[in-house]
Amino acid sequence: MNRRQILKSLAGGSALTALGGLEMLLASPAHAQTTSGYRALVCIALYGGNDGNNMIVPIDAAYDAYAAVRGSLAIPKASLAPIGSNFGLHPALAPLAQYWSKGRLAPVFNVGPLAKPTTRAQLAAGSATLPDNLFSHSDQQNLWESGGASVLGRTGWGGRLMESLGSDPVIAFGDAGRIGIGPTRSTLALPGPGSTFAPQGTFTGTHAKRRSALDTMANTARSNQLVSAFANIQKTALARSSSLGNIIKISPANTPADPLNTIFGNLTGDYNTPIAKQLYQVAKMLRERATVGGSRHVYVVSQTGYDTHNDHLARQNTLFAQLAPALVAFQTALAQLGLEDSVTCFTLSDFGRTLKPNASAGTDHGWGNNHFVLGAAVKGGATYGSFPSHVLGGADDYGVNSWEWQGRFIPTTSVDQYVATLASWMGLSDSQILTMLPQLAQFSTRKLGFL
Repeated sequence: MNRRQILKSLAGGSALTALGGLEMLLASPAHAQTTSGYRALVCIALYGGNDGNNMIVPIDAAYDAYAAVRGSLAIPKASLAPIGSNFGLHPALAPLAQYWSKGRLAPVFNVGPLAKPTTRAQLAAGSATLPDNLFSHSDQQNLWESGGASVLGRTGWGGRLMESLGSDPVIAFGDAGRIGIGPTRSTLALPGPGSTFAPQGTFTGTHAKRRSALDTMANTARSNQLVSAFANIQKTALARSSSLGNIIKISPANTPADPLNTIFGNLTGDYNTPIAKQLYQVAKMLRERATVGGSRHVYVVSQTGYDTHNDHLARQNTLFAQLAPALVAFQTALAQLGLEDSVTCFTLSDFGRTLKPNASAGTDHGWGNNHFVLGAAVKGGATYGSFPSHVLGGADDYGVNSWEWQGRFIPTTSVDQYVATLASWMGLSDSQILTMLPQLAQFSTRKLGFL
């Protein structure tokens, strides 16, 4: 039985929903901070292993090498949305191309977990130091979410970042995995639009009894430190329900005049998707940031379904067709809120996928991957990192023996460098970043410059 199941058995499914997911709530928010100089990160987690090879495609002379290996999974050059003269976005992501021309979108190439800079020659010689358990979903998710090269770490870089800043917890409207877990706290997991996240006194019947029982458990003195720590998490959850309840419950159905409803299409049509609803919730929290408290926040939203071992083209197209309008709506909301310069979005995923298709019209697990950052603070209209060579058995291919040549790219940029760039923008000093990401010391270039 996992933590979610345990808490459902304690609180009951509907009561748990009302309390916003007690399993991932933090110890105590830092409300003493002001909202001047406000900044927030929005992590867009693409779970399953998004195929970055078809997300950002070369449209210059390198296209032929891409198409030769991709075969039936190659996207026709004419259908790609150009971002500059060298690269194009997947057709379903075409609505995001406008942000490239505005200098707000930046691809970051071939990013992945690394113990230290690694080459194919080192792999061939057996001298490479590799991250734990490459190509494993759970392990590579953990490395992306915790930083470093070992799956033994128990905290996430987002949690460590927020604790270093003395700020509020990481706030998730989707699966946040390990990102928000800090040394002394965990993620604040909140429900979707229209959910009842109500304070004591608003429950009736059985729900009132459950709430009363939770209050009693949370406020009973305990000698066991673990039980006492869990009680503190519960108390914070119950307290936060009072301050955030009115924000969480807003939806087109119960608050039709809310200006965000029009931006997000009243959460119908293209916006009736989990990712759009999550970003709608984030937009509301950003608007009410004074109530949320603090001048720094990290939000996590997520999409699942990117493990495209078969029917690759159709499945990825469907997901991107949901992601693009949601992100456009979110950027429009930021403009309305006057927060365009204050909020930066970025992607992460388990790993990249093989450039070479498998026998099921799909792709298999890879390593390095292409990502993007989005926002007015981004030094966009430019690319960062090194785009991999689309040559099987080439300098960037993980496989040493010919049967291994699948286009699993050895990352040339580490997760730690990617995260360090984000953390610096959020206000951490270089020394704080090295404490938060000790593996970063293995890299001579520690920030990538996209912010």
